[in-house]
Amino acid sequence: MNAIDLLKADHEKVKALLTQLSESTERALKKRMELLGKLEMEISIHTRLEEEILYPAFKAAGTKEQDIMYFEAKEEHRTVDSLVLPDLKITDPGSPEFAGRVKVVKELLEHHIEEEETEMFPQAKKLLGKAKLDELGAQMEAMKASCKKEMAAGNMAA
Repeated sequence: MNAIDLLKADHEKVKALLTQLSESTERALKKRMELLGKLEMEISIHTRLEEEILYPAFKAAGTKEQDIMYFEAKEEHRTVDSLVLPDLKITDPGSPEFAGRVKVVKELLEHHIEEEETEMFPQAKKLLGKAKLDELGAQMEAMKASCKKEMAAGNMAA
């Protein structure tokens, strides 16, 4: 699978989890925590794939315009990973505040996904070409498998 197709499949998975989370009720505490755990895992792995594999290749192949897009995308990741998700994780899943924070996470991620899919990915296809995207996709599949293995081992040790 090429890098863009793999990342788009991740985006679909994240959007589905966000929809389930935003449609859950205040009484569905266990379901909310389960969905939040899955969402965090997917986002964590996806962010690594983009920041360690696609983004550097995109930036290296591009110009100042791609540099700006690169740094904006990284900042959006930082906002979700360092600010919004940690806040959501410590919020009572039975509270209205939780629902509000889920809505904000959903809006931020949907905006980020849309920008990547309509601006960055089409440019990456032109700049990198099919062979490079296939190579990056293979690297991503290997990293993804490794990350999931690490996380599973971490969960068993906990």
